[in-house]
Amino acid sequence: MNFLFVHQNFPGQYLHIVRSLLADNEARPGTHQIVFMTEPNHNQLAGVRKVTYAKPPEISPTLAWDTREFEMSSRRGQAAYRGALQIKALGFKPDVILGHHGWGELLNLVDAFPGVPIIGYFEFYYRILGTDVNYDPEFPMDEANFGGVRGKNSTNLLALNLEQYGQTPTRWQHSTYPEWAKKNIRIIEEGVDLAQCKPDPTAHKKTLTVGKLTVTPKQKLITFVARNLEPYRGFHTLMRALPRILRERPDVVVSLVGGDAVSYGVMPRQGGNWRNLMLKEMGDGIDLSRVHFMGKVAYEDHLALLQRSDAHVYLTYPFVASWSLREALACGCVVVGADTPTVTEFVQHEVTGLITPTLDPNALAETTLRALAETKLAAKMRVNAREFAEKRLGMDDYITRYRAYIEEIAGKPMLPPVPVEVKVAKPVMKVAKAPVKVPAKATVKAPAKTSGKTAAKIVPKAAPKAAPAKAKAKAAKATPAIAVAKKPAKPAKRKG
Repeated sequence: MNFLFVHQNFPGQYLHIVRSLLADNEARPGTHQIVFMTEPNHNQLAGVRKVTYAKPPEISPTLAWDTREFEMSSRRGQAAYRGALQIKALGFKPDVILGHHGWGELLNLVDAFPGVPIIGYFEFYYRILGTDVNYDPEFPMDEANFGGVRGKNSTNLLALNLEQYGQTPTRWQHSTYPEWAKKNIRIIEEGVDLAQCKPDPTAHKKTLTVGKLTVTPKQKLITFVARNLEPYRGFHTLMRALPRILRERPDVVVSLVGGDAVSYGVMPRQGGNWRNLMLKEMGDGIDLSRVHFMGKVAYEDHLALLQRSDAHVYLTYPFVASWSLREALACGCVVVGADTPTVTEFVQHEVTGLITPTLDPNALAETTLRALAETKLAAKMRVNAREFAEKRLGMDDYITRYRAYIEEIAGKPMLPPVPVEVKVAKPVMKVAKAPVKVPAKATVKAPAKTSGKTAAKIVPKAAPKAAPAKAKAKAAKATPAIAVAKKPAKPAKRKG
């Protein structure tokens, strides 16, 4: 099958499905042609033809706020369209196109490749009420900016009006879309590598060192992971909860993984970054010999911290779920999670973790201290978290569901049937046997009664009459019977 993937940051969300296709090609060379269109970057995948389009220029700051999202999406859409025409000119025609609708790149590909189905990633539908906007009263959005939020949906709405196909990773994210749009968006729960993200029974029995952080078997480790340390992921709530936790548990060490930029919200109005702002606010309440800002870490170190974690804090506004939440559950962490639908879709209170109010530092401190103190409950939740991951978050299951959806939309199997060599058995010759003459059996015939004693006579039984001469000749010339093996039935065609 011919695949065209489109994402401005290659490979984006498509790393795992692309690896699946490459595995097909390794097993059966030439099964798929894989082209990936993206903005210029240094990432490479052997076996994938990477095609770049020119990165659109930055938006002018004088442009109206409400239109900026649409302006950038339109520019990307035009750039991707020109890139698609070049791909087409080289003779490549995809059977299916996959990409992320959030960037606008897919909007004009229906013109470049008419009739080719598009499966777009629908990540989130922005709303003024009920989701992330104005969720946190500490950072209210001015009403004058509400139009900009609605403007962020311009790309979403144009993508939906393409009347193509979509996917989204959680029920919560699916629920944010209008009712009329949901029927064309399939929920395909994303997975993690369960063989890599798994509990380590020895982790708590040995000393772990990652960078400047060292935690011994006698200490407790609290972990927190976000792409960037910002309020959207509850960083400010955790920082305000830490002084009490550090006071009441002198054995606690804290790992905070994440950068100093913002991924979803805005930088502090006061300037600087959220880490420095919260450190200034908390002052001496944060002991930097025990609280470690790890920055960005290698994936192996990230997993090692999760496997050693005694309590993993995952807070978020009602927004998209992070990969780290899935990885934490797969590693058997005791998750202390936010009471938002983003989290409660994954974490059931006192079953697979503990739920706490997202914006309440005192409640977070209390819940985290409980996770550290109630060891029997913690052990049960660790087992349940891993079982949940095995049931719902397996990478293999995710790839299987994804591939089935692609086949359904493309209308053809991703792996064509393997040609089978049919061997016809040689005819078996059955030779008719000549009739066998049976010798006459001797019988004893009782003598007729007489007045005197007489010896019995042995009289041979009459032999069967010989067949006529013509019949003998016919039997001799009879054609031997031939048994021909039946030709195997053709295998049933696999349905798309």
